[in-house]
Amino acid sequence: MAKVNVLVVDDAPFIRDLVKKALRSYFPGLQIEEATNGRKAQQLLSRASFDLILCDWEMPEMSGLELLEWVRAQPDKSKVPFVMVTSRGDKDNVVQAIQAGVSDYVGKPFTNEQLIAKVKKALHRAGKLSEFQQRSKQTSEGTAKDSVSALMGGRAPEKKPVAAPAPSAAPGAGSIAALTGGAATSSAVATTPARAAAPPATAAGTKGSSPVRGQAQLRLAGEQFACVVKTLSLRDALVVVRRGERMPQVFEVGVLDLEQDSDQSVARINGYIHAVAAMEPKVDCEWLKVTVKFVDQDPEKLEYLSRLIASGTAQSHYSPSA
Repeated sequence: MAKVNVLVVDDAPFIRDLVKKALRSYFPGLQIEEATNGRKAQQLLSRASFDLILCDWEMPEMSGLELLEWVRAQPDKSKVPFVMVTSRGDKDNVVQAIQAGVSDYVGKPFTNEQLIAKVKKALHRAGKLSEFQQRSKQTSEGTAKDSVSALMGGRAPEKKPVAAPAPSAAPGAGSIAALTGGAATSSAVATTPARAAAPPATAAGTKGSSPVRGQAQLRLAGEQFACVVKTLSLRDALVVVRRGERMPQVFEVGVLDLEQDSDQSVARINGYIHAVAAMEPKVDCEWLKVTVKFVDQDPEKLEYLSRLIASGTAQSHYSPSA
């Protein structure tokens, strides 16, 4: 039976690893190739066939949108499911991707459940999901038989009568919330949150960082925080958020939205939570210091960060929902 091949395209190794780990945990035996940008992906697609493409938008050399347009222009690849996995959750960007022929959309940050739901949907539409599930079942059964044979030293296991199990209620099917649902919008596009009140003064705490005054928005899977930027470097940012019912978790993937005063342009920096600390030595501390490590390798984003650091100013960016 033919293998199911998936191409993962993202310039950030951290994000590629997250996607691969999620896919392999749910789809054992899935064949995964990876590319660091659209140009590398184009080269792989010219040499091999893939059943699904998971692609970032903002990448050096060739963007995800440019790769999508190229794929749709190839007669033998025009029907391959193409899912954008990106922090560009603005309505205009979603519409632009749909017009270019995108199959589906996953906004960063995402949960494993959201990603798997989109992959299952894409494979089902391509007629590959049932084929893959059948192949996985056969592989699993074959592995189990081989393991039993090895344990028994090649002898057939002795058959013993087995009592019928007591009837049990069928587990309820858990629903997976699709990030964009059936509409051409992304849950990464959220209503305008209230700006965070000014936190108490604190010393800059990230070595090699420059003080940057202003606010930003930290987006985590299913949650967003208005935050105050304290220090910023090309590698990380130290931000302050108000403590709530849900706190940022270490190693959690997120997106930091930064806006520059001069031209109101926005940078969506992909990263992960590196550290979380209380600002005051007390249990009911209201403010938290959160260090966000950046994982983007895009030169344009690094240049944007350089400009913000040089100007010493960052503003919050809120995307109102439609």
